[in-house]
Amino acid sequence: MAAADVDAPVSNDQSPEAGESAIDDDVLERVADRSDADETAIADGLVVLHSTLIGRHAELEREHDYATVDGTRAYRVPAAVWDELLAEFEFADEVATALESAHTEQAQLVFADAVDVDERFADDDRGVVVGIDTAEEF
Repeated sequence: MAAADVDAPVSNDQSPEAGESAIDDDVLERVADRSDADETAIADGLVVLHSTLIGRHAELEREHDYATVDGTRAYRVPAAVWDELLAEFEFADEVATALESAHTEQAQLVFADAVDVDERFADDDRGVVVGIDTAEEF
């Protein structure tokens, strides 16, 4: 597994709401623009999802490639991880698709910002992002 820890900032600023989900405001806005889902529904889903991901931080770390930048850990995962994760919730289809898209885009940004990570996302890779400062407090 490739792993990198970098203290450089991630590409975009975060509002308090985005900080609760580890997804940048700019990423949320881009995903909402491409989605049929309402931006508020996506943001709410991201916060709910993040609280679940905090508890899985160590499991994801053991099983998947990751990069860490400025307190945010991004994992490169297969689509099956998203299928399993989303099966636990009752998100509308368009919201579920937007959540996966937001996490994947944010993870790609983290991997790009982590200068000592050579691995990049393949077309069929997905991303999962967790704020590890919060996760490691638990």
